[in-house]
Amino acid sequence: MSRSAPSRRILTGATVLATSALALSGLGLLSAVPASATTPTDDPTTGCQPDPSYRAPSAPDFGPNVVILDPSMSNDTINAKLAAVSNEQEFSSNRYQVYFLPGTYGCGTNTNNSGPDAATNIVNANVGFYESVAGLGASPDDVTINGALHVEPVQSNPTAPWEGQSPGSLDNFWRSLSNVKINPIQEPLGEDATRQFPEGITDPHTMRWSVSQAAPLRRVDIAGNLTLMGRFGAYASGGFLADSNVDGLVTNGSQQQWYTENSSVGSWSNGVWNQVFSGVTGAPSDATYPNPPYTTLSSTPESRQAPFLYVDHGQYRVFVPDAQRNSSGVSWSTDASAGTSLPMSAFYIAHPGDSAARINAQLASGKNLIVTPGVYNLDQALRVRRSDTVILGQGEATLTPTRGNAAIEIGDVKGVKVSGLTIDAGAVTSKVLVQVGPDRARFSDPSDPTTLSDVFVRIGGAQQGSVDTAIVVNSSNVLLDDIWSWRADHGTGVGWTQNTGNHGLVVNGDHVEANGLFVEHYQQAQTVWNGDDGTTVFYQSELPYDPPTQASWMDGTRDGYASYQVADTMTSHHAYGLGIYSFFDPTREAGGVDQNVFAESAIQTPVNPNVTFHHVVTQFLNGGGGIVHGINSTGDTVSATSPTGHTAYIADYPAAGTPVTTVTFATPDAHRNGAGFYLGGSVGLVIAATGDASAVLTASVDGGAPVAVSGPIELGKGSHTVSVTATDAAGDVEAVGTWSGRVVG
Repeated sequence: MSRSAPSRRILTGATVLATSALALSGLGLLSAVPASATTPTDDPTTGCQPDPSYRAPSAPDFGPNVVILDPSMSNDTINAKLAAVSNEQEFSSNRYQVYFLPGTYGCGTNTNNSGPDAATNIVNANVGFYESVAGLGASPDDVTINGALHVEPVQSNPTAPWEGQSPGSLDNFWRSLSNVKINPIQEPLGEDATRQFPEGITDPHTMRWSVSQAAPLRRVDIAGNLTLMGRFGAYASGGFLADSNVDGLVTNGSQQQWYTENSSVGSWSNGVWNQVFSGVTGAPSDATYPNPPYTTLSSTPESRQAPFLYVDHGQYRVFVPDAQRNSSGVSWSTDASAGTSLPMSAFYIAHPGDSAARINAQLASGKNLIVTPGVYNLDQALRVRRSDTVILGQGEATLTPTRGNAAIEIGDVKGVKVSGLTIDAGAVTSKVLVQVGPDRARFSDPSDPTTLSDVFVRIGGAQQGSVDTAIVVNSSNVLLDDIWSWRADHGTGVGWTQNTGNHGLVVNGDHVEANGLFVEHYQQAQTVWNGDDGTTVFYQSELPYDPPTQASWMDGTRDGYASYQVADTMTSHHAYGLGIYSFFDPTREAGGVDQNVFAESAIQTPVNPNVTFHHVVTQFLNGGGGIVHGINSTGDTVSATSPTGHTAYIADYPAAGTPVTTVTFATPDAHRNGAGFYLGGSVGLVIAATGDASAVLTASVDGGAPVAVSGPIELGKGSHTVSVTATDAAGDVEAVGTWSGRVVG
């Protein structure tokens, strides 16, 4: 998402054009927390004064950009330290990690957040670009904050903010909050506090986290309400919440999409286009989809929460959670039954300025890796060759290739965990930025999947950069959890021929699952699934804004590229809750005028009852052109002039009763020798299809042009390969098959 936003966001049941917080409350989007959630269980006086007797445990050398806060500090000191790291610009090169040691922070005796009796002596801070904030307890409840760590939208119209919805929160990227308990007492800060209509005001007992992509909440315990939108309904394009509890109401508001994983909520307010829940206690029902547009799975098929730093008996350690299957709710245990605790001696702590060679030497020696905040220019990839290696980034640590190399290459090993990193493409085009497994990788473990968590890739924006494919997964049994692969639509080096990138994600391994997958603006198929038995839970994608013409953006004879493409050879794939949007910007097109660019379909997939899509939305945002169909030839057109509107939903695909179609080959009356070669100088190959008796068959012999199959294909002497495609009446691929043989005299 970018500053070039649609003119409005439609909420289920209401359009956010509110003139005040009171009007939003009238829509039921800013309700008070239930009484049971208003009072934290902790002693509210504990954090009112610093504890002079507290002695902080000795910390490893994490460098100057890691701030560690402890209960001996006054709340004024803590707020000042937080404010000092919260004001970076969108493409700054500065990075910060903030940690809270176990304890209670902020005075909870007064929970009023406005008026003359507003609370004082609380911990109240904005969380800015490139700032990660985390507790250092074994449980989120080991760090209690009376106050708020919040994110506000950009206010473009101070005199009437309800009339200036953009950019709002559309660019609130690259930050995080984790492993803390919040007793919400939020107040406006700094310049915002002086405005006629401050953004930082919330309803009582409510904290705001108004973000878009790459801004996860993990392992947070909110003893009150959480709002995900700006006070006046500004645009937002999030988001990710995992392994968390919210006692009260989560206000989705203007968030166009959101994914919540393995959590607990008191209630949820509404949906816009694509709100997805898996393994969430208290999640709303999706029985009336698309009104509201909820997708609710009772459990998450496969999950693993991100590794995290914590303090145990005065020692810093890293906890690595185990993978779980069909799980739900929070998993805050650090017992041996829940994962593995690693000492600091098992890690090399990298600092900005470390060379790739030095880091690789440490990895080769058997060390895990902590990447401290900063930007790392790499003239070779970081190479992981040991199973179960952990790479943990702090403060949005950023890796940038400098010689057309990858940033990370994981070998043919299992169980690697990579978390908390941003990857920037370099000026020299890379073939790939993150590679999981070599070509034809063999080793994997379904109980210990290699896992990428909170890994964010950028092509352009921060600097000139290009890539062929951002992320390639060759290994099987891999888990992707909160991935944003973004070809920049604004910033430095942005343009159709500048920040080039074909694919955001290509999956070649089998049994790969992606939970919370965001892939945007790539120039060909953005997500390509060549591995069988894949799963996606939540997908968000915008098509590229900037194809100059339709002719420059063609997939063979098809108009445009599908965002999500499952290879014709796949026989099993399942995806839940997908949203794909178009904004073909006329100002970026040839001559600066609308070129009427369309994508034939948002999703391209074989028609097979074992390749399923549950809840798909396509959305025309703005500009020209649009999307003709949601999946293959199914689904209404979305465009500025479509008679069916700007939004189209598909509940389930394919239709119930769709058969499994299989291509069959036979060589009746043929004779073969001991080597299996066909005798007689020729052979007649009979091709048919089972399942769909009316399937249309086309065959390509030895790489030639496809021709309709109307009878046996006669093959003369030599080695031959015959590739056959079966399509349904609409022209959608149902199955493919290949025959190979050699004919001799």
